[in-house]
Amino acid sequence: MSDNQAKSSVTNRSESAPATAAHSEVDAFLAEIKGLTATGAGTRGRLIFGLDATASRQPTWDLACQLQGEMFREVATAGSLDMQLVYYRGLDECRNSRWFPDPKQLGKAMSQIMCNAGHTQIERILKHTQKETKLLRVSALVFVGDAMEENPDTLAHEANELGRLGVPAFMFQEDDNPAVEQVFREISRLTHGAYCRFDPGAARQLAELLRAVAVFAVGGLTALAGRHDAGATKLLGQLRR
Repeated sequence: MSDNQAKSSVTNRSESAPATAAHSEVDAFLAEIKGLTATGAGTRGRLIFGLDATASRQPTWDLACQLQGEMFREVATAGSLDMQLVYYRGLDECRNSRWFPDPKQLGKAMSQIMCNAGHTQIERILKHTQKETKLLRVSALVFVGDAMEENPDTLAHEANELGRLGVPAFMFQEDDNPAVEQVFREISRLTHGAYCRFDPGAARQLAELLRAVAVFAVGGLTALAGRHDAGATKLLGQLRR
């Protein structure tokens, strides 16, 4: 995409300085999870980890390589987790990994991928998740990105189908582009998932939220009650109200 096209797109990445996500926004995100149905304790969860791998995402990609290992470790006492990576980059590249039961294997696969300039392809991630859950139930989709350059109506249609299949989408937005937020919120609403914005400087906050979602997806409230990290504590506080 040309520089002029990039500047004309109201849904492109915001060039303003990122604002720190308010605690109220995180609390609202956790509250949205309250009504979700989790997999029973002691079972095996399946989580699709969707990532924007376009050029500006390299710092967050590196962070995600670290956080995915933490997600696996957090669910170890609640059950088991299989995780699949789905990412897009370039003009027409959207790939998925195999399902990984081991964080080291997934981490190795992620470390070999470099981000590349291109358009967003969120629609393809939503369609892929639909396909996977028709084969074997997917517990949740987690998506991390900062832009949306697609038709909102098309994304809403695919999100509605994903919601019909019972897969909640947890949409994590980096930075504060309001047009992106609107679409991400709608995807989470239609899938009965949740939305949260985070600041690039709030890596630990994102880590806590990802760990909490992973534990909840695998073991529900029982598993969360056995954890003592900040993310699980915040989530429990919302679920018990």
